[in-house]
Amino acid sequence: MARSRKEIETRLAAARTRLIIDKPFLGALVLRLPMIAGDPKWCKTTATDARGFYYNPDYIDSLNLEQTQFVLAHEALHCALSHFARRGTRDKHRWDVACDYAINPILMEDGLQPPPGALYEKTFEGMTADEIYPYIEEMPEQEPLDQHLYDDERDSEGRGQPQGSGGAQGRQQQGEGREPQRQKSEQGAQGESPQQQEEGGQAEGAPKPSPLTPSEQEKLRIQWQQRLAGAAQQAMQAGKLGGGMARMIDYLLQPELPWRALLARYLSSVARDDYSYVRPSTRRGDPAIFPSLRSAAIDMVVAVDVSGSVSEKEIGQFISEIDAIKGQLRARIVLHACDANLVPDGPWYFEPWEEFRLPRKFEGGGGTSFKPVFQWVDGLDRQPDLLVYFTDAQGEFPEQPPNYPVIWLVKGKSPVPWGERVQLN
Repeated sequence: MARSRKEIETRLAAARTRLIIDKPFLGALVLRLPMIAGDPKWCKTTATDARGFYYNPDYIDSLNLEQTQFVLAHEALHCALSHFARRGTRDKHRWDVACDYAINPILMEDGLQPPPGALYEKTFEGMTADEIYPYIEEMPEQEPLDQHLYDDERDSEGRGQPQGSGGAQGRQQQGEGREPQRQKSEQGAQGESPQQQEEGGQAEGAPKPSPLTPSEQEKLRIQWQQRLAGAAQQAMQAGKLGGGMARMIDYLLQPELPWRALLARYLSSVARDDYSYVRPSTRRGDPAIFPSLRSAAIDMVVAVDVSGSVSEKEIGQFISEIDAIKGQLRARIVLHACDANLVPDGPWYFEPWEEFRLPRKFEGGGGTSFKPVFQWVDGLDRQPDLLVYFTDAQGEFPEQPPNYPVIWLVKGKSPVPWGERVQLN
């Protein structure tokens, strides 16, 4: 027998409370989304616009308590991972599918039970939506579990495109009445209950909300990042943060540093520009001694991971940035490449006035070890002023750091045991 609207609301509240107690990280995020009954004409399962949790009462009625917890946490993670602000020019439906493939393994690893229709692929475990997107075919048959209402339904070239809906229900065309719902959803974000939403004249369910504007996206992105950090801290204090979830949070909360500016600033700090007070030649006729600027080139080692996990295009962009910085700072560079072993025809030497470029195309190799590069540097006549390693940081590290500074420019989520890690996004 179908439950009443009041009983559905009670079930949602119970699922949220269970999350708060058992999984405080997810519970704290879910608590930020007001629960709003959507009009079944457009809301087939669940949905979010990063401001509220929309649900179809009949769909919630079909789920058990554990599955209800899953769909609540699913929508909250879309928001916490800023999926609403990261699509860019990507195709909307492919992006929505990639986002679901990224979220569902995280929730399943944390012990939540997915409802029927939840997308899952083992090979996508541990990957972000950005990393999964290229593997999704151009016209995917898969459908996301829910509806992602935070952006419009146009692809990168502005063509109209249908909205992805929940599970096997198919895609739905965008409904009417979106603009009035923007005001209602903003009220909901301040804590308005589903009952209050219905008393506002929408007993059949709330209309479809409007997409976020760019300014709303940015404001919500910052808010959700702060909520993510706060929820993670509470969960860690309670000792209830799983390993997979902790790794994801650590990656997401790393500062997105402008690595080019950071590297330029670091090189400037080690540049050997100093003033000399050596007495000049007396032939100049001036007995006073004025300081003069004395410069020496920076000795820099650049190592590139060519194991195959970093693309040739990414390596080329990295080399171009180093070349631009090198010219400004009079840096003398030695380049080497390595996968599990050093490439046989390296290293390559570049004086400050020479263009810094890849000497040849590198084919992706097998495993990855960082030890050969540091062993090779130990055999040089002198230590470098700086070593910069471009990699995904998935490999074997030396046990002890060297006596010279090391900057790891890392693509991906892997940590480094020592040195300065800069995230490439």
